[in-house]
Amino acid sequence: MRLILLILLTGFLSAQPSFNQVVLEADGPGDTYELINSVLTSDEGDVIEVPDCGHQGFGRHIDEVYDPELGKFVFRFHIHVTPDNDRCINYDRQRTEIKTYDKSPDNLLGTQNEKVIYQWKFKLDSDFQPSNSFTHLHQLKSVGSDEDSMPLITLTARKGTPDQLEIRYAETYSQITLKKIDLNPLKGIWLNIIETVTYGEIGSGSYHLIIKTEKENQELLNYFNDTIRTWKTDAAFIRPKWGIYRSLNDQENLRDETVLFADFLIKEIYTGIEPPLQTLRKELLYPNPASNVIFINHMPQNNFTMVNIYSTDGRMIMQKEITAQSMDISTLKPGIYLLYLSNERKSSQPYKLIVR
Repeated sequence: MRLILLILLTGFLSAQPSFNQVVLEADGPGDTYELINSVLTSDEGDVIEVPDCGHQGFGRHIDEVYDPELGKFVFRFHIHVTPDNDRCINYDRQRTEIKTYDKSPDNLLGTQNEKVIYQWKFKLDSDFQPSNSFTHLHQLKSVGSDEDSMPLITLTARKGTPDQLEIRYAETYSQITLKKIDLNPLKGIWLNIIETVTYGEIGSGSYHLIIKTEKENQELLNYFNDTIRTWKTDAAFIRPKWGIYRSLNDQENLRDETVLFADFLIKEIYTGIEPPLQTLRKELLYPNPASNVIFINHMPQNNFTMVNIYSTDGRMIMQKEITAQSMDISTLKPGIYLLYLSNERKSSQPYKLIVR
């Protein structure tokens, strides 16, 4: 019986259960910025990057409208050739974007050895006109690294013959194009995007992007690469951005645009549960298995301040501040748990804790 139970538990863990799913959905006109911030950051934070400061007469550059095709409210991102700029900071480009950042909850920030799914819908106008320089619609960008200046992944539209949608990638400081497809079949329809990233160095990182039509579920792009580097040296985390961020170098060929977005989803799927177990036993925590008390050999270079314990189905079971080496776990029922060390900016990889 004990052998059967062990086999079942091993299979259950190897299935890579998902945790911490966060969804941002439009809910109707008004308080759009407040809604976005309430989901993507803490109360004092602001994840909105818009040209409102230079175009106050227009009002907010992100609002919510009802879309009859989806049968629900969606987010509408506005950009105007003039006078919009980049937050009154840069005037050769302009942006209307949302993001996560250092004040966002840990589960919205990608960390090394973590697998994250980003999913969203968007719709370009049937006459959408991209710049011949860049018109970014989505980015994955590192924070805290010397390589911050160059996004890890960029989904960008570019004027050409024909117009293209490109997946751009930067291993370090320079970009290459991983894949590009004709943009024209993507215009005027709702698209469903599924982006799956395992953040890691070469050999442990991977990237997968699927684009399908929302109505017919027709696959338009499927790109997978498990031989690229998806982590930036010394990064605190990697975070997503969505919206429209374009160059004004091609201003004569641009027009005022609206891009519709809906149903943003960020879902963490943790990997590597078994490999960290030996590290956990020897360096971080003992005993394991444990009954009433565990002892944490805290690594100060990581500045971790909290211990977070989850069930294997993703429920937060216990959260305690690291104030001493010992931690009372007598209230935990026997079973397998996932333990994380964290601070306000990042979280460690998951470690398996066995309670008996």
